Amino acid sequence: MTVVFASDNRAILTVPTSFPFFELMQTRFILIHTSHAGNVGAAARAMKTMGFDDLVLVAPRWANVLRREETIQRASGALDVLKNARIVATLDEALEGMTHLCATAMTPRDFGPPTLAPRAHFEALSRADQPAQGGVAFLFGCERFGMSNEDVYRCHVALSIPSNPQFGSLNLAAALQLIAYEWRLALGGYAVQAATAAPHLADAAQLAGMLAHWEQALVSIGFLDPQAPKKLMPRLNQLFNRAAVTQEEIHILRGIAKMMDRSAKAPDPTPAAGTPSRG
Repeated sequence: MTVVFASDNRAILTVPTSFPFFELMQTRFILIHTSHAGNVGAAARAMKTMGFDDLVLVAPRWANVLRREETIQRASGALDVLKNARIVATLDEALEGMTHLCATAMTPRDFGPPTLAPRAHFEALSRADQPAQGGVAFLFGCERFGMSNEDVYRCHVALSIPSNPQFGSLNLAAALQLIAYEWRLALGGYAVQAATAAPHLADAAQLAGMLAHWEQALVSIGFLDPQAPKKLMPRLNQLFNRAAVTQEEIHILRGIAKMMDRSAKAPDPTPAAGTPSRG
């Protein structure tokens, strides 16, 4: 990813680039004083879609939150993340082994770590003289009050998701999904899975056969004068080359040509003028 800076020192981001050395870092998502069981399940699902599974809950409202029906329903298949999740009493326990702490805080503070967009911060990490090692933790506060000042002050950065200034509030799981996505991009991302099979392009011989068929049909319907063909067929050849037609499309085009030719050669059912109709 390339970063340039505006006159007010704001980072303006362009295309993201992966930073492979981040893959050596352990990634942990920490939910502090979560009050809604559904958000825990949705957070687990968000993590799994981005390939993460280290979830720690700090003093959630429900001691059995990982087994509650709403949690399991909202996890929607990410039950392995819930199974591996841990519940601890203090943030100190949740941060064990972590070396780089990222708060998620939308509310501006007069004091504390710098506030950056996730992508900008990950770019800054990649350019550090001593790249971060060990583990990176993403901290999320409770749904109603967010993170406490004391918890934010412990972090190296406060990540802020660029959003509508007039309505920047995000659901806990939605915010986690965005952070997880940006971090996954920094780790290298996943390849896009094709929804359809790769097309089988027609080869030169198939295209030439189809054009010969079309030439015959165009003559049949009177669109092409074989005595003065000009450049119609070469132009059609170039058109279909640019279109990169598939073998299936060749079959369709030849079927159209066949029906054009057949219709042109069929007897005209309209009775000639002066011929009595049979009724």
